[in-house]
Amino acid sequence: MKRLQQKTSFWLSLISGIGLLYIGIRFFINPVGAEIDYGIHTVTNGDFSFQYIKGIRDFFFGLIIILLLGKKQFFALGVILVLGTIIPATDFFVVLSHPGSTAGHLVSHLIAVIICLSCGFYYLQNHKLILS
Repeated sequence: MKRLQQKTSFWLSLISGIGLLYIGIRFFINPVGAEIDYGIHTVTNGDFSFQYIKGIRDFFFGLIIILLLGKKQFFALGVILVLGTIIPATDFFVVLSHPGSTAGHLVSHLIAVIICLSCGFYYLQNHKLILS
């Protein structure tokens, strides 16, 4: 059972990290489309500052996840994931408060909260066992 939890946490973390890299890049390449897929739409008048901030935040967080996985820094990864839960949780409430938000947009943020907490606590509790 421990081996399955280890593999599941690793793959969920890796896929999340890669996904965040993709989302971050997408906010730079197609800021309006990425913002709509995020769950909100704002009038930018050609100023994509919000989208770029969101993009670099997601790109950085994805890069940190992948780096810590690659370096087998599982305790640090656990800390980052648990503390980083504030990001998708806040995103959830931002989208929830936006007029016209849909369940589909909310579910993706909720799933991210669940992944951050479950993988984060797994790594905090088992980081020594994984390395042995």
